[in-house]
Amino acid sequence: MEKLSFHALFCTFLCAFLLVSWRAMSQEVEDQKEFDYNEEGKRGPSHWGDLKREWHSCKAGLMQSPIDLLHERVRIVPHFTNLKTEYKPSNATLKNRGHDIMLKWGEGAGYMEVNGTRYFLKQFHWHSPSEHTINGRRFALEAHLVHQSPTGSVAVIGVLYKIGRPDYFLSKMKEYLEEVSDTKEDEPIDLADPSQLEMRSSLYYRYIGSLTVPPCSQNVLWTLVRKVRTVSPEQVKLLRVAVHDDSDTNARPLQPLNDRKIQLRVKS
Repeated sequence: MEKLSFHALFCTFLCAFLLVSWRAMSQEVEDQKEFDYNEEGKRGPSHWGDLKREWHSCKAGLMQSPIDLLHERVRIVPHFTNLKTEYKPSNATLKNRGHDIMLKWGEGAGYMEVNGTRYFLKQFHWHSPSEHTINGRRFALEAHLVHQSPTGSVAVIGVLYKIGRPDYFLSKMKEYLEEVSDTKEDEPIDLADPSQLEMRSSLYYRYIGSLTVPPCSQNVLWTLVRKVRTVSPEQVKLLRVAVHDDSDTNARPLQPLNDRKIQLRVKS
């Protein structure tokens, strides 16, 4: 009986350890000291999978992101009703990660819900130019809203931007972005409102992919908003200047689709 109890306790501990380890592995690297976006260098995207053992998926994974959302590959799914978002103002911290600018929320910023599973908003950040493309077209900017379920599953909403009128949310963030640009200190923000990041659309792309930075963890549920928003050249420049990474891009190159399904869902 004692052996059985010990065995049960050990299994419980092991499962808990693996779950915590998986959650930790699923998180994006927050300090760019060991990788960059220089395709000609030894730490560029084509070498990420060789830099660390735990980054092996960057090289060997078959469900990597970003991808090209080619219309010939897309299957239209009508009457799409399984996406719900519920965001509200919450305290946040603006952080310069060396490869991007990240806005990290505390508890209570809200969630997205897909097929009955709630994924709580953890952070969002920007890539320029866009990482995903539509029919081969690359855009000026891409925002990623990163969510996580209580069991550690990750879901990301991506929003694409072309050059045009200034984006409202980035206009509200301008002062904080300028502060981060002049210091390495994190910048606290009182009651940042994620709902101000406009992403309402009647069309959404959906596929299974990965994080687009190391460790490139897979089985990430991607939802890309089909409606392309606008951003001013000055706003894109501010995001790049604030990073100080001596690069003109922080966009990972496109990855092979490998027979994955891409859905274009129509929200009724």
